[in-house]
Amino acid sequence: MKKPFVSKEQLEKIATQYPTPFHIYDEKGIRENARKLKQAFSWNKGFKEYFAVKATPNPFIINILREEGCGVDCSSLTELMLAEALGCSGSEIMFSSNATPAEEFIKARQLDAIINLDDYTHIDFLEKIASIPDIISCRYNPGGVFKTANGIMDHPGDAKYGFTKEQMVDGFKKLKEKGTKIFGIHSFLASNTVTEEYYPILAKILFELAVELRDKTGVEIKFINLSGGIGVPYHPDEQPNDILAIGEGVKKVYEEILVPAGMGDVEIYTELGRFMLAPYGHLVARAIHEKHIYKEYIGLDACAVDLMRPAMYGAYHHITVMGKEDAPCDHKYDITGSLCENNDKFAIDRMLPKIEIGDLLVIHDTGAHGYAMGYNYNGKLKSAELLLKEDGSVQLIRRAETPKDYFATFDFSDILKNMKY
Repeated sequence: MKKPFVSKEQLEKIATQYPTPFHIYDEKGIRENARKLKQAFSWNKGFKEYFAVKATPNPFIINILREEGCGVDCSSLTELMLAEALGCSGSEIMFSSNATPAEEFIKARQLDAIINLDDYTHIDFLEKIASIPDIISCRYNPGGVFKTANGIMDHPGDAKYGFTKEQMVDGFKKLKEKGTKIFGIHSFLASNTVTEEYYPILAKILFELAVELRDKTGVEIKFINLSGGIGVPYHPDEQPNDILAIGEGVKKVYEEILVPAGMGDVEIYTELGRFMLAPYGHLVARAIHEKHIYKEYIGLDACAVDLMRPAMYGAYHHITVMGKEDAPCDHKYDITGSLCENNDKFAIDRMLPKIEIGDLLVIHDTGAHGYAMGYNYNGKLKSAELLLKEDGSVQLIRRAETPKDYFATFDFSDILKNMKY
């Protein structure tokens, strides 16, 4: 059973200052997890984690991870701007995007970020609008179906990302001619894997590719970026990934392929978001309505604006009714928000303890792709983000939106000049 990292008493006290709904993050858990990842890859002298900013784009969270030695992985202009505002530059930033607008490449070059090209045609595009850097990475898509011993994990051939192998060879040759001196390889083949097989299998593919590219193009390959894909156990009966075992699995393949090829100095990078943050965030909401028709419904003061994954993917997020952790789960509910969309449900036919109006509910594993995926449909406003600090205090790290924020993009006009906030 999943256990919240904060108690009912703590939440009731917090809610007197910061009304529900809100996201809250566990600083202690975040730091411990970052250190364990670093330990798992300590065998590689140049190892670096580039936190996927898209997962949780909050400067307070990013700074915690930077203090633990992480860089940032950005995929848009605003993420690059956020990184710049935090003092990041050069090799601290990996810029991985697709269908990239010119201004994003220009900004990445201004920051001297490591650019990870998504497509062969982007070579000429980058040269035209900015310049070709001394160090660059290219994203590889092997196509076909990606399998492990447990079956099919994903279908890279259907994904919009990356170069084919032939394009990687030609692209490295072309970039070398244009002045690039140091190269990297990147790939992302499966999402949210809860298996220790994924990274070592991906590593084997990329390590073999690295040797082939070195031999065919003569370039220096400085790093291999295993990207993200290491998942978390959203269901309480799933076993979490053992990151130490994953690190050992990658090390074994590294020693089998790269070391004999004279490439034992290649640096390993990761680009994790979900694994770094998801278990260390809760969406906290209160039951405000109950409805008894063809099904039993509990309406929360949160909605898909605060957590989009269940509505978008049908994703499972575990729910704890605070104060009733040991009560029997003998009531079947749909747990809903208030959007004018029938998919605005955090849980469907979920067996839970009897819920009373006013009960606090913790929705687990929202630390990544939770707040970040929110939107403003129905004019709903996004909630606050809080940090449970290591000393037990709570810090506001993003205030809740207000109607003034929602209407701010009309500030060029007098049409809403009589609006009262």
